[in-house]
Amino acid sequence: MSAGIGAFLRNAWNKEPVIVVSCGIGLLGAILPFISPLTKYTAMMNAAVPYTYPVPVRDDGNMPDIPAHPCDPQGRNLDWIKKL
Repeated sequence: MSAGIGAFLRNAWNKEPVIVVSCGIGLLGAILPFISPLTKYTAMMNAAVPYTYPVPVRDDGNMPDIPAHPCDPQGRNLDWIKKL
């Protein structure tokens, strides 16, 4: 099987090297995002950023899930970004 693939690639390279190179670059461009280490960190940062901007709400004392001040820390710890 690998001998057949090798013969095909050798024959294609001898006839149309530009097309073989362009197909190789296209395959590399399609595969590279899945094996890149930056994909992991991009997914982690996208998960940490909220979809909507938090709007300040006045606390009347009956809202335990809302911080008293917009700058109060709330949510997951983002120290892993500092360690990159």
